[in-house]
Amino acid sequence: MARVVWHVPVTVTGSTTALRLFRLRDGRRCAVGFATTEALTALLGPDQAFTELAEPALRALAAPLGVDTLVLDPRLVAPPVARPARGPAPAEPAAPTARPQLQHR
Repeated sequence: MARVVWHVPVTVTGSTTALRLFRLRDGRRCAVGFATTEALTALLGPDQAFTELAEPALRALAAPLGVDTLVLDPRLVAPPVARPARGPAPAEPAAPTARPQLQHR
């Protein structure tokens, strides 16, 4: 039986490579793996670093971090975030002219 290898997103900082974790809709953290580099690139972009791991290795890396959920070949579920147009910084709001009075009862 051939061993399945997953393409797993990582973050690379200097000489350190760290497993990139994600969140489920309910807020729990999860690790992800992709069957192909094309699937990874389609979802996370061409600049996303990755490593190849078998599922048991991915689970073993995630477990000490308290992550017990693995999502294989995830799909984007959130709408894309609109990037603000570059331009002058927005004007500061005017300072309030009168301070609100607190009422003690």
